[in-house]
Amino acid sequence: MSDYTHETAPTQFIEAGGIRFAYRRFGRAGGRVPLVFFNHFRGNLETFDPAITNGFASDREVVVFDNAGVGASTGTPRDTVPGIAADAETFLDALGLDQIDILGHSMGGEWAQLVALDRPALVRRLVLVGTGPRGGEGMAAQRPETAALFGTTYERQDEMWLPIFFSPSAASQQAGWAYLNRTRARQQDRDLPVPPETALAHRAAAADWGQPTQGGFGYLEKITQPTLVVNGHTDIVIATVNSFILQQHIPSAQLILYPDSGHGSHFQYPQLFMAQTRLFLDA
Repeated sequence: MSDYTHETAPTQFIEAGGIRFAYRRFGRAGGRVPLVFFNHFRGNLETFDPAITNGFASDREVVVFDNAGVGASTGTPRDTVPGIAADAETFLDALGLDQIDILGHSMGGEWAQLVALDRPALVRRLVLVGTGPRGGEGMAAQRPETAALFGTTYERQDEMWLPIFFSPSAASQQAGWAYLNRTRARQQDRDLPVPPETALAHRAAAADWGQPTQGGFGYLEKITQPTLVVNGHTDIVIATVNSFILQQHIPSAQLILYPDSGHGSHFQYPQLFMAQTRLFLDA
């Protein structure tokens, strides 16, 4: 698949566990460990940033996919993060990869933690962006003003990501428009929107994940993989303090916070993010 890019890789399908998973696979195979992307709430194959996926694909294989009930994938969407993680493991098993690195954004970073715990032989390194631990600070329910952003209707609906992923500053919003233009570049074989029933199920999963548990953050101590935690200065979706909690409790974790940025900080600083993440992955 080395001749393909984010914009040209064909959408493929693989069936496992009663689910027909949609995915794209491209980049330089046979060298570095493949990098698998786990997506955010209401994200599909078109919300991954081509600047990032193509950047990593220059020296490793990249896999992006829709989990059950997302985009072109079939199946019943799960309403718990462990359920979503189980479906991701079904997909990874079907793909037959021996070892992977995972880049999980937002909710994708939540189920990435569980996959790393459940499959330590499969997952080599972990990148967690704009995400938080089970029972994290302010994660049981979204602030009303943030929830309203997800319900706003736009002429082009992808513009909803501008206030969600980026800070209000002119520089951050300019970076947001650049991100949207990159995600709009693919013209053919575009993915389907996330259905409302999937959004409702995943919102319930996020609320459940945010509830405090008896074990607190103790489960994080069992994540053995080297982990890079990344976030923006002010994340309005999953408060930035939760990235600090992850770094403090995952034994081999390091933390990067970007200035004047929010939930999509890696989309705002794609070149810097790739350079720093590549150093981490290749260490």
